[in-house]
Amino acid sequence: MRHLLIALQFLTILPLPSPKRCEAGDLGRSTAWFPLAGLMIGGLLWLADLVLAPLFPRHLTDALLVVLLAIITGGLHLDGLADVCDGLAARGDKHRFLEVMKDSHVGAIGVVGLVAGLLIKYAALLAVPIDLKRPALLLVPALARFAQLVVLADSRAARPDGLGSAFLAGLGPNQLVLATATILPLAWFSLQLAGLVAWLSVTLWALLTRWYFTRRLGGISGDIVGCTSETSELLALLAVVATTAILTWI
Repeated sequence: MRHLLIALQFLTILPLPSPKRCEAGDLGRSTAWFPLAGLMIGGLLWLADLVLAPLFPRHLTDALLVVLLAIITGGLHLDGLADVCDGLAARGDKHRFLEVMKDSHVGAIGVVGLVAGLLIKYAALLAVPIDLKRPALLLVPALARFAQLVVLADSRAARPDGLGSAFLAGLGPNQLVLATATILPLAWFSLQLAGLVAWLSVTLWALLTRWYFTRRLGGISGDIVGCTSETSELLALLAVVATTAILTWI
């Protein structure tokens, strides 16, 4: 449970007690609990929807839920999305890319990426059928945190002094096995086929992201992990919407 607490402390701004001890590699080992931490984040969204849905129309409720998700995570992953968008827009070699991502200022392309990501996430959540909305609220944050682990697994750090290297220090195959054993039953029991399609979509996306940035930058950084999480959330929602639509045609 100590590693779950570390995962929640990193992934959220929730006021949690600090673990009594923290060893080298604990951050990497905590990734095994990322899907469960994501499920807890989804549980907060589920509770918020219970409160908000009777008070406001759905479009307003869903907008508030997207904002609440950003608040719970402290905007950590949104910062990664903006930084990666700025890096992709920068001209130059990998050193220039990494330099732009490390810059604390957000450029125009980063702002566009943030706005586009939030708009798509909101629209996709709004498009989820109402009877699947709360299961999706539980599952999608867990899928995105699983994608973080996939993009980190068997990777190299793009910067030796970055957050990515801190994760990789204690991350091994056991973390991925445990996380997979957690997320697959959760995906099935939450949304059945739509949940499995969403899991497959974010897994393939994380693998593609890892492959691209390993070739482009020589490894993975914390910003790339955050960007993967944000894009995986909207991709999972799109997968649920698309799968549900296809099943209605059959």
